[in-house]
Amino acid sequence: MSSVYDFEANTIDGQTQKLDAYKGKVLLVVNVASKCGFTPQYKGLEALWRKYKDKGLVILGFPCDQFGHQEPGDENEIKNFCSLTYDVSFPMYAKIEVNGANAHPLYKHLKEEAPGVLGSEAIKWNFTKFLVGKDGKVVKRYGSMDTPEKIEADIVKLL
Repeated sequence: MSSVYDFEANTIDGQTQKLDAYKGKVLLVVNVASKCGFTPQYKGLEALWRKYKDKGLVILGFPCDQFGHQEPGDENEIKNFCSLTYDVSFPMYAKIEVNGANAHPLYKHLKEEAPGVLGSEAIKWNFTKFLVGKDGKVVKRYGSMDTPEKIEADIVKLL
């Protein structure tokens, strides 16, 4: 598999979504959590989505409970939290694992294409972000400390 478009994932509503539906779009793929110190980044992610969705940006949120048990809820609880707390309207997906033997195939691909610090593939924490170009190729990986506002200029260059 050579691009993000070769994968599929279950939406937060339980529907299978082929990621080739986003062909020609710039993607920001983020592993998210509801009870994390970085959770307020939902606000910035939603702001980016609303500002650039008509110009070709799609943000994909993937809840993950592998870091400090900070995403303990089920999909319905996660969906309600995101909607009520941050008015999230960008696409959200079912809870997945991003590390280990059960890591989602999309995340295995993202980590191979854009290793982290010192070449490590492992996701270190919630709100790690992967920027994907319109061709489905991974452009850059950002850590949890990289806020949506900080990476906006990189997104704009790809739109």
